[in-house]
Amino acid sequence: MKVSVYDELCGDAEFTVDELKALAPLHLSLKDRVQGVEGKAFDLLTWYGAWRQRQLANTDRTPVYMEVEAVDEFQAKIPWEQLGQAAFLYEQTGEPLKKGFPIRLYVPDGSSECLNVKSVVKIKFSYHGSSAEASYGFKNQVSIEDLKLKK
Repeated sequence: MKVSVYDELCGDAEFTVDELKALAPLHLSLKDRVQGVEGKAFDLLTWYGAWRQRQLANTDRTPVYMEVEAVDEFQAKIPWEQLGQAAFLYEQTGEPLKKGFPIRLYVPDGSSECLNVKSVVKIKFSYHGSSAEASYGFKNQVSIEDLKLKK
């Protein structure tokens, strides 16, 4: 399974977990940042810097927020200021994640535990909009046919 990454300045890309790990300059034991959570993770901010450099996006601009989406369509929009200690968990007990595959986001400085999103498959970095508050929840996509059936 691949993880899609989009940045308004750098464009988009898709990565396997191994490719994400290889690009990350800082790997850590997640228990050093999140009490009671074991496993290997990579630091979000240093990963983002390495990816941006690889994309040749020579800019001093910092994203306003990051959005992630999970396999089950749960989404979180997180202000950049809350991501200082954020990390993506990719391995536990020497194996790929069973719960939270392919990667799981942990945001220790986040305003809610709901920002710790499992099974992340989409990541988006945005430079516009407000970073005032984090938001999260499931996509609510209802088709026209579903609406007609519920009349």
